[in-house]
Amino acid sequence: MAPKKSLVTQYPAADPTDAARHFLARLSVETDPSDVHHDLQQGVETFVVVDVRAPEAFAKGHVPGAVSLPHRTISSETTARLPQDKLLVVYAWGPHCNAAQKGAAKLAGLGFRVKEMIGGFQYWQSEGYPVVSG
Repeated sequence: MAPKKSLVTQYPAADPTDAARHFLARLSVETDPSDVHHDLQQGVETFVVVDVRAPEAFAKGHVPGAVSLPHRTISSETTARLPQDKLLVVYAWGPHCNAAQKGAAKLAGLGFRVKEMIGGFQYWQSEGYPVVSG
């Protein structure tokens, strides 16, 4: 009997060196709610959390300490208040929404160092992390 075809191994796995390079590249532009929450709890001040959703969504609930900067409004004028010397961690609704990527691309284009908080606000909430409104 012939071996069963695998959808997993249909394409060969990358060489370990290439795989390490790939995953390190992703980690250079992504973080997750767990790491953000941990650092906020520890008082780490090397980054600023930026909520790129609409102001109405931000008002209903957001990550504590996040600043509101809707991705559609990002410009050199609207980012003047953001520190250039800190990493910006951006998030939007969740994995079904590309506003975080749009915001991150605009911010990087303006010279900011940026990471996306993967999973967005949806994953933040699903982990039971604190949410503030207003």
